Amino acid sequence: MSDDLVFYTNPMSRGRIVRWMLEEIGQPYRTEILAYGPPMRAPAYLAVNPMGKVPALRHGAAVVTEAAAICAYLADAFPAAGLAPAPRDPLRGAYYRWLFFGAGPVEAVVSDTALGVTVPPDKEAMVGYGSKDRVMAVLEAAVGQGDYLLGERFSAADVYLGSELSWGMAFGVLEKRPALERYVARIEARPAAIRARETDDALLPPGGAA
Repeated sequence: MSDDLVFYTNPMSRGRIVRWMLEEIGQPYRTEILAYGPPMRAPAYLAVNPMGKVPALRHGAAVVTEAAAICAYLADAFPAAGLAPAPRDPLRGAYYRWLFFGAGPVEAVVSDTALGVTVPPDKEAMVGYGSKDRVMAVLEAAVGQGDYLLGERFSAADVYLGSELSWGMAFGVLEKRPALERYVARIEARPAAIRARETDDALLPPGGAA
């Protein structure tokens, strides 16, 4: 399989998460910027992602969509970057836990809060995250166990879940708790995170906001 990496994104999308991940693995990649609207609905791009949204990644013959899946794929495809525990490493369980906690409960809480959706207490058992307060408590405890979600080891789970925390707190949909703010500041100071942020900010349209 060709090692060519093609990254489909928009600087005002979840593609910013994948950009950071790509910078962490340190491999060359080509970026295809798609505008919202017709370009994302064009037949050529729908062949890549039938959902008509970004991000998406092509790696030779492989195509991956969904930001969390792309992060997990890149971590396994380029193990030398050290962004995922080996399959038999005991930390692999925690790695999966936090990666998918971000893609499930945290994503749902962020979306529901942004849309003004409140789950009645008697209906909490019907949603995957139960309650926003419970999710926030779990997140606060998770980042208090060490510098990263896996303790002292940075991983793709930090890229994905950390990006969600950063966005959620910046836009007021997640509470700014001190432990979460310290964690986000720590991971966003990584050189790869800075490079990714500067690259995407430079691509924003006039008046655009990160």
